[in-house]
Amino acid sequence: MELISEHGCHGGVQRFYRHDAETIGLPMRFSVFLPPQALAAGAPRVPALFYLAGLTCTEETFAIKAGAQRLAAELGLMLVAPDTSPRGAGVPGEADSWDFGVGAGFYLDASEAPWSRHWRMESYIVDELFALATTVLPADRERVGLCGHSMGGHGALVLAQRHPQRFRSVSAFAPIAAPSRCPWGEKAFTGYLGADRARWARHDASALMQAQPAAPFPLGILVDQGLADRFLAEQLHPEAFEAACAAAGQPLTLRRHAGYDHGYYFIETFIDDHLRHHAAQLAA
Repeated sequence: MELISEHGCHGGVQRFYRHDAETIGLPMRFSVFLPPQALAAGAPRVPALFYLAGLTCTEETFAIKAGAQRLAAELGLMLVAPDTSPRGAGVPGEADSWDFGVGAGFYLDASEAPWSRHWRMESYIVDELFALATTVLPADRERVGLCGHSMGGHGALVLAQRHPQRFRSVSAFAPIAAPSRCPWGEKAFTGYLGADRARWARHDASALMQAQPAAPFPLGILVDQGLADRFLAEQLHPEAFEAACAAAGQPLTLRRHAGYDHGYYFIETFIDDHLRHHAAQLAA
C-alpha cells in the first residue's frame, strides 16, 4: 500500500492510501481513520466500520464531510471508506453518465462485458479490502460493521446480507432500498448484470430480506431517511425494505426526518447515532 497522506485528527490519524487491487486489476484508493486506541505500542486490534459512499463520490467524501472522526476516536472505532468504482479502466463510455460507470460501481461484481473485467466492487470490498483492514491495518476481523449512503446504503444492506460472516452490524442513510424497481438500479443492473431479473434480486436489499429464513441481524438494523430528499419517491423506496424486514422478523429502526435532504448535512446530523449503533453491536 502507498500512503498518499496522513493527517492528525482527534488524537488519531486520518490516512489516504492507494494500492494495486488484484480483484479490480487497477489501482484503488481508500481512506482510513485510526483512532488513538489503535496507535499505542502493542495495542489490541480495534473494531472497524466500513462506509460505502454514494454516486459520484470518492474515498475522500466521507472523511471530509461526515464529521465522524470525533466520536470514532472516543469509541475506539476504525473507519474505512473505499472509492465508489474503478477508475482509469478505459472502458468506452465509462464516464459518459454520472449514475453509471465511473463513480457508480454499485458494490457488485459485474457479469456483463466490458464491465466484468474491472467492475468487481463486491469482491474488492468483501475479500481484498477486508483482508487489508484486518491484517496490514489493525481492525479486528471479528468486529466489523458496514454503513453506507444512497448507492452505498444499497451496498451496505446488500453486502451485509450476502456476507454475514464478514459484517456483524449494518446501517444506512437514504439507501436505494429496492434497486430492481427504480431508475438508478434498473440502469445499473441492466448494464452490469444483464436482463435477468432473478440475478438482480440477489443484489436487491428488499428482495434479499424477503428471502431470509430468519432475521440475519437480530440486534437490529438502523436506517435514516430525510423526508425532504428529492430522490425519495422515485429512487429510494425505504417502505419496501421496511415491509421485507417485517415479513422476515428482522428488527429495523427506520427513522424518517422532516426537513432533511439527501446530502451530507443530513449525514453529519445523525452520524453519531450510527457510530454508537455499530459500536454497541460490535462490542456485544
